[in-house]
Amino acid sequence: MMILSPEEIEVLKLSCKVAAACLVFSLIPATLVAWVLARKEFWGKSLFETLVFLPLVLPPVVPGYLLLQLFGNRGLLGQYLAPFGLEFAFNWKGAVLASAVMGFPLLVQSIRLAIELVDQRLELAAKTLGASSFGAFMQVTLPLASSGILVGAILCFCRSLGEFGATITFVGNIAGETRTLPLAMYSLMQQPDTEAAVWRLIILSLSVAFFALWFAQWFNRYQKNKRGYST
Repeated sequence: MMILSPEEIEVLKLSCKVAAACLVFSLIPATLVAWVLARKEFWGKSLFETLVFLPLVLPPVVPGYLLLQLFGNRGLLGQYLAPFGLEFAFNWKGAVLASAVMGFPLLVQSIRLAIELVDQRLELAAKTLGASSFGAFMQVTLPLASSGILVGAILCFCRSLGEFGATITFVGNIAGETRTLPLAMYSLMQQPDTEAAVWRLIILSLSVAFFALWFAQWFNRYQKNKRGYST
């Protein structure tokens, strides 16, 4: 049986806290953006779409550095937020922000694909029965897209657990404050005689990711069976 040290338990708790907060703050904006991309046509849509998905193709250090310039204590925005107690650089709230920036595109893409698979005629039928656009979305589109939304949420959560480059650039590697699972593994790899601890964290990361993805697949199958589709 694998026994974690108090420090490793603290790392796991912090990682889950950051990933969960990232998901909570990203889910509603990502759903709105995904709906706009899936259902609306407007001037500049290609540019907007490019900006949304840009973090996927950038080296993670680049978004991390940009966040530092924007939200650092002397950054363009950070200097005005700091007097109100909203400090992001070098604390766990900044780790949430960095994870959200890197995980947001994955969440948007998954939700967008799920919404695009919903037959628009069902939404139109709901509107002819008196539902508003928002009501049709909440009562028809959202339930039918729920499995895709869940998959996107889990991908975002797992991506947050594994975020390294943007996090270490923006908030550093501070024990008990910003040292998440990948940062803890990185720190241990710089020290002698820590191979066992590194392997424990690797196994822990694999276990969390495997269970999360397995649950997403199971829920997807459950939803299909519930609707009468073959799996």
